[in-house]
Amino acid sequence: FFIILLLRIISYYCIMILDSKGDIMRLSYSKSKNTTLFYIIKDYTKNGKRSTKIVKRIGNLEDVKIMAGNQDYNEWLKDYVKKYNEEHCHSETILIKKNNKKIIDKDIRTSFNVGYLFLEKLYNQLNIKRTCDTIQDKYQFHFDLNEILSYLVYARIIYPSSKLETFKQCQNFIEQPKFKLHDEYRALSYIAENMDYIQEQLFNNSKNILKRNSKVIYYDCTNYFFEIDEEDDLRKYGISKEHKPNPIVGMGLFMDGDGLPLSCNIYPGNMNEQKTLIPEETKIVDNFKLDDSKIILCTDAGLASDDIKNFNIKDNRGFVITQSLKKLKEEDKNKVFDKSEWRIPNDLKNTYNLEDIENNDSLKEKYYDTLFYKIIQTETKSVKQDLIVTFCFKYFDYNRNIRNNQIERAKKSIESNQVTRKGKNQNDYRRFVETTISTNNGEIAENTTYSINQSLIDEEEKYDGYYALTTNLVGDINEIFKIVKGRWEIEESFRIMKSDFLARPINLSREDRIKAHFMTCFISLFIYRLLEKKLNYKYTTSQILDTLRNMNVLEAKGDGYIPEYIRTDLTDDLHELFGFRTDYEINTYKDLKKIFEQIK
Repeated sequence: FFIILLLRIISYYCIMILDSKGDIMRLSYSKSKNTTLFYIIKDYTKNGKRSTKIVKRIGNLEDVKIMAGNQDYNEWLKDYVKKYNEEHCHSETILIKKNNKKIIDKDIRTSFNVGYLFLEKLYNQLNIKRTCDTIQDKYQFHFDLNEILSYLVYARIIYPSSKLETFKQCQNFIEQPKFKLHDEYRALSYIAENMDYIQEQLFNNSKNILKRNSKVIYYDCTNYFFEIDEEDDLRKYGISKEHKPNPIVGMGLFMDGDGLPLSCNIYPGNMNEQKTLIPEETKIVDNFKLDDSKIILCTDAGLASDDIKNFNIKDNRGFVITQSLKKLKEEDKNKVFDKSEWRIPNDLKNTYNLEDIENNDSLKEKYYDTLFYKIIQTETKSVKQDLIVTFCFKYFDYNRNIRNNQIERAKKSIESNQVTRKGKNQNDYRRFVETTISTNNGEIAENTTYSINQSLIDEEEKYDGYYALTTNLVGDINEIFKIVKGRWEIEESFRIMKSDFLARPINLSREDRIKAHFMTCFISLFIYRLLEKKLNYKYTTSQILDTLRNMNVLEAKGDGYIPEYIRTDLTDDLHELFGFRTDYEINTYKDLKKIFEQIK
């Protein structure tokens, strides 16, 4: 009798039925002194811990007997639970009860970011875990390098901040990190020591998910300042791109023909950036096993040395390098400013005279947006090359308008006697302010006077509308222009790292940790650029980053997560592209678990 009674209790009171989302629904009860209360409860798992939640209160024993009528109430309860599950087999309406008199629990986080999940899928598609595991096997440390590196990358894009703050911000992700802060700092040393290997593997693994265009490679340099007064082996005083009087570190970046990063290198801030190109180009050609006979290097005028050009001429390689017109020899300048013998791409028959067009309003209107060019054969001490010069009337007006605005600002600063230290940047209006500190007799003036430097204005105006490059390539002029046009993406990459990823200022002092910081910025940049490409460049950087950063969900304890973000075309594209959704009215724990498994 006891065994039969026990089986009936198990059968009737512990009925377990799975709904379509995999949540366990079962009957439960609680006994009090006067009665027994019956519930339908649900088991759920969060972060590996199981718990239960009351889904529905059925009633006390007296209510159940009334509802059962002539039927045995145990049988009725069994049928009730079964029917409840059948009604909720495809979807479930969840009612969340909150008490306006109950204070929320202390130190309990309820809002989490899910935007990083799209980055995580790309990170895993690049198989960076295998790279980290290889490094971990080599050094035999015990923390999880892949977990640390992945969270450093996600946080650099979603919550850019210092390493200490990054560790705190990682708690905002719906998957909680398991590593400790001291492990994060220890991991930086191993990341720095294996920078070349990580970049090589990143390039090789990326070829498994997309075709890399390494026929054209772009290279440029920038630097990052440190808020310190004394320099060391890496952080040196140099010419800061941001005109900061602090020690700096230089960064060189290679990018492929599709705007995706290839590699980066870190060098002391006082090092001439021209000396960084050849060693790094040699390294990526060897490590990445590029076909060096087909490489075309594109870079800016600051890297236009003869050594670099000669290095990129051998083995039928090519170069396209921007050229400063101000630094040309006078005989070449005379050819540039000659208004005759200009051509238009795709028109091989005709030549044009810019002066004739400029003096004819109808012709100027017709050719306002047209890009004119001429090719001048020239050579340096050791390099034979073509100088390709372009001119555009629209670009001429653009240059002239910018300068006129700067001149107006300079005049106002003189009129209001608010002249500050003269700027050196070509975009700084203060360069047009001329300072007079002595009288005509050579005596010291009682008052410093300021005026507009008209000779400097006249000199700069000569170059309005013009642009120049040097190359050893022959053939379709449109292909050369296309190569040069892609150079803006490397400039934008630096802007993204500095402004959007907050790569500077840097609150690190050890050289290995500084290099590891830039390595995580590089991987973050690569993953972000890959995301842009997958989205077919439909959205701006701010649109993508703002969306990812605001994709938060609110936990309804025991039920799942409710989206707090606004559903947009971009969120729809992200979900469709990556094959999972987080924008249901509520995402159960089981839903999220399936997403985690899919991503990994």
